[in-house]
Amino acid sequence: MEGLKMNRISLILFIAFAAFIPTLKAQIDEVWERRAQESWNRTLESYEPDPVKIVTHLNTNVHRTLKELGALEPNSTRRGLRKKYTGPCMVTNPIDRCWRCQPNWADNRKRLADCGLGFGHNAKGGKSGRFYVVTDSSDNDMVNPKPGTLRHAVIQKEPLWIIFKQSMVIKLNQELIMNSDKTIDGRGAEVHIAYGAGITVQFVKNIIIHGIHIHDIHMGSGGLIRDSVDHYGFRSASDGDGISIFGSQDIWIDHVSMKTCHDGLIDIIQASTGITISNAHFTDHNEVMLFGASNSYSQDEKMQITVAFNHFGKRLVQRMPRCRYGYIHVVNNDYTHWNMYAIGGSQHPTIISQGNRYIAPPRNPYAKAVTKRDYAPEAEWKTWTWRSEGDLFLRGAYFEQSGDPNWSKKHSEVYDLIQASSALQVAEITKFAGALHCIVGRPC
Repeated sequence: MEGLKMNRISLILFIAFAAFIPTLKAQIDEVWERRAQESWNRTLESYEPDPVKIVTHLNTNVHRTLKELGALEPNSTRRGLRKKYTGPCMVTNPIDRCWRCQPNWADNRKRLADCGLGFGHNAKGGKSGRFYVVTDSSDNDMVNPKPGTLRHAVIQKEPLWIIFKQSMVIKLNQELIMNSDKTIDGRGAEVHIAYGAGITVQFVKNIIIHGIHIHDIHMGSGGLIRDSVDHYGFRSASDGDGISIFGSQDIWIDHVSMKTCHDGLIDIIQASTGITISNAHFTDHNEVMLFGASNSYSQDEKMQITVAFNHFGKRLVQRMPRCRYGYIHVVNNDYTHWNMYAIGGSQHPTIISQGNRYIAPPRNPYAKAVTKRDYAPEAEWKTWTWRSEGDLFLRGAYFEQSGDPNWSKKHSEVYDLIQASSALQVAEITKFAGALHCIVGRPC
């Protein structure tokens, strides 16, 4: 009889839970569907119909900075053998010039929000909000995060400027799902997101991620995860990206050091736009960056991304970036390593490469090409606008251009009036790429 009673109780509980599941699922779907629609509306608002204006603004600032700093050191292919810089604070690009060499930077952290350039220049993060100090590196409760943890900080609805009380290694048990209007600012501490899941920026806006290390990222198993103070739901397994940007707008990633993630270091998909990736240092990875994940998702036409002042370093293989659709400005980056190719794409993305240094692999004669097109015959990809202007090619590297050869003449505001800085200066422009070792009370 006791066994029969227990079976009846189990049956009642099963029926009650089965009745509850459709309600829960509908609630989850409604929340994410609403966010998706709001995100698409923001994409249309953020999209710049005349992207060359943003390109020109960035290039103008580069030239102004270098003119004021004077001539930089001549270029060298032996960047990797240079000793770590130990001299006085030195800035070599306009983003860093805006804030870095001020000894009181820690008292004026939010100045950083006014320093962005490129398509992500509208990203202000948590500038209008209060400071939130992360004091606890743990990540044990996905549904009710502990106050003082990074997960508790990023799910808040209000704008927040998130800083860290001390250096820490944060092992995320599941993907870290960010809410809008947040800055993650690692300056003044050594902050590592490592040995667990990565950061997810999905259907949100106005995010700055600055000054942290992201490495050794694994897939998350999925499950119940809180994504805001008033909502949590079931999530499938995360891909293992370092940073995944999905249907989001006005994002700036600056001075991060990234390596060794399960999937990509940075993936940007689903009509995300208004994005700048700057001053980053990438190493030890195969598929570095993916911009647009599906040939069938034509909404990625609205994707606009600036890749500026980054160092693509040792033991990288491909996708720096790999693009579908969109308008991608690649300017004054240092490509010192790749094993297959540097920049690839399909679905006719517009790729404007200006003032970059491309150093081909020394011992692979089949990997000299910077560019790679996929899923299109030559007759088709020859019409795509992939232009190289002022790039430097070493060790036999070459950029297969396509599209209108007179494109630069038709866009004189980009190419003739103001150009990117000389590729001969790229090693110095990117000299301080990656997370900086900032000490409070000293220039960073």
